[in-house]
Amino acid sequence: MNTYGADGVRTGMLFSSPAGNDLLFDEKLCEQGRNFSNKVWNAFRLVNGWQVDDQIESTSEVAIAWFEAKFNAALAEIEDHFSKFRISDALMTTYKLVWNDFCSLYLEMIKPEYGKPIDSSTYNQTRVFFEKVVKILHPFMPFISEEIWHAFKTRDIEDYLIVSNWPQIDNFDTEILTQGDLAFEVIIQIRNLRNSKQISPKTKLTLQIKTSSVDKFNRFGELIKKMANLSDLLYVDEKPTGGGSFVIKGDEFFVPFEGEVDTTKEKEKLQKELDYTRGFLTSISKKLSNQRFVSNAPEQVVANERQKQADAEAKIKVLEEQLQNL
Repeated sequence: MNTYGADGVRTGMLFSSPAGNDLLFDEKLCEQGRNFSNKVWNAFRLVNGWQVDDQIESTSEVAIAWFEAKFNAALAEIEDHFSKFRISDALMTTYKLVWNDFCSLYLEMIKPEYGKPIDSSTYNQTRVFFEKVVKILHPFMPFISEEIWHAFKTRDIEDYLIVSNWPQIDNFDTEILTQGDLAFEVIIQIRNLRNSKQISPKTKLTLQIKTSSVDKFNRFGELIKKMANLSDLLYVDEKPTGGGSFVIKGDEFFVPFEGEVDTTKEKEKLQKELDYTRGFLTSISKKLSNQRFVSNAPEQVVANERQKQADAEAKIKVLEEQLQNL
């Protein structure tokens, strides 16, 4: 505890104790618990340090609606784990919600530009979310959550987190979660393209989308532009030439690049990816051609394999066209 803190040790013990398995303790899990504490505390410092302007109009409605749905979905899962005494699983769901969804995604979605204030509506809602987050975190990390609970505002002597009401599960929009997952996958792919082409994160890019359903991108369009640093998000009917591209569930995405690209290296990289994808498609096709597998496997498993096959075929088509353009 002197090294990792009491909360870090508590979560480390639970990380190492999934239901039904031997308890294989590893001190690195306590280090993970300490890092988790630091993540939560830094998120608190970030939010608490924002300047608020009552005159600014909110542009965070989608982000707020998304996290509201994400929180309620996670809370339902956490309560299900608690009802089955699967405490380690409840912690993992809480961990993913707090670290990935709240600290990494939601706060980035609403974060104002450097040196600029945040609107009061978004700020106040974020404080509400943060209080809910520390409530579900409290059973696992009671010390830091209680500290943040009192640091947010002055409370009465009896207003302690440990005796506060547990959050209630509200109805939530499942469609916004599906659309959000797609938007975040697009953002990740664009960032990966930047890294592979050694393009600065500060350089604005244009994203062109070829899809049969524009509606699924409309809700998160502005957030994709913000988080991927895009100047434009356009919908096209024809595939542009040049630049980088990727495929997500049959939709095709194109990012034109300014300046020269080393075509030799680019061809080698694309060919390597094409060879790998062809090999992957072959293995999936063999599995689906096995009548015993198709007949005996659960319907959802077969459907997932068919989706992988379709995604691989679409990706191969795009890679072949990229090579041809080069």
